[in-house]
Amino acid sequence: MFDYIDGGAYEESTMRANTDDLQSIRLRQRVLRDVSGLDLSCTLFGRSSTLPIALAPVGLAGMFATRAEVAAATAAQSAGVPFTESTVSICGIEEVAAAVTVPPWFQLYVMRDRTYAESLMARANAVGCDTLLLTVDLPVVGERYRDTRNGMVGTIPTTASIRRGLDLATHPLWIRDVAIGGKPLTFGNLEAAVPGARTPQEFKSWVDAQFDNSVTWDDLAWVRESWNGRVVIKGVLDAEDARIALDHGVDGLVVSNHGGRQLDDVPSTAAALGRIVEAVGTRTDIMVDGGVRSGLDVLKMLALGADGVLIGRAWAWAVAARGRTGVEHVLRILRSELEVAMSLTGITSIAAADPAILVALGEG
Repeated sequence: MFDYIDGGAYEESTMRANTDDLQSIRLRQRVLRDVSGLDLSCTLFGRSSTLPIALAPVGLAGMFATRAEVAAATAAQSAGVPFTESTVSICGIEEVAAAVTVPPWFQLYVMRDRTYAESLMARANAVGCDTLLLTVDLPVVGERYRDTRNGMVGTIPTTASIRRGLDLATHPLWIRDVAIGGKPLTFGNLEAAVPGARTPQEFKSWVDAQFDNSVTWDDLAWVRESWNGRVVIKGVLDAEDARIALDHGVDGLVVSNHGGRQLDDVPSTAAALGRIVEAVGTRTDIMVDGGVRSGLDVLKMLALGADGVLIGRAWAWAVAARGRTGVEHVLRILRSELEVAMSLTGITSIAAADPAILVALGEG
């Protein structure tokens, strides 16, 4: 499970670029500005948020900690930011929605079984979800070599099976808190589609077969027919695709390379964001994910043109370590870091974050 969170596709160069490119951006420090009244609030895809941050969908999160999706959703609500429920979660959408008073966003893959996908949208609508993050960058699954080597996917080599057994034996707290205490360890939203599946291998075989490589822009009309709310396209990395998405009437974009877990050697999201913002202007809301590890990173993404960021690995590590408390702690850290970064760049509102607060590479 560590490799599942920590790893990316192929040689993981894009995953590294996501963080490296953000770190190469320099902030423009300003002095003697009145920054006594900071406003970090904003609107993300029509929802008020105390921070320009939302929790991204993370598949199988409930394997990291006891009822992890519920823990993260309640932590997000406590902090006043949106949470996104993954299609491939351990806790189903009904369980997550019942734990909060503000419904989560819902993330959906386009499946070959359209009837089941329609039922998922209906379930999400029924519990009040108003924003659908349609993930479009998985017509096929990227080669994640770590998952192959450790037996997460494919035939499990004898050595990998032995290592996994030893790994379990040396983690009794995980067995107590997740394998036993986290029950029912079903596959949430997909339980009815994969009845009886109890291992990631069984579950993933069905899921991988469901990714539809025949999907086109025309299929957005089918989504619109089944969804009562905003439709946001997640997985855009190209400016031309961003323009096409808007021509098809989407309500928002998430600039994403799936955390470097799909096609390796593609641009980082920080590198792609500016071109996409230039292409679509203010015609739609744009969020971005990939490589955001601090409040400084959040401010950099805002300065590059994003309306907000989605964080994935950051909350996944936190919930694995300390459950809801860990996620709340991470969000407090991000808030504190963002406040400091805003103060020292001389701005007092999220709306004021623009390219003027950045230093051109080589000038700093």
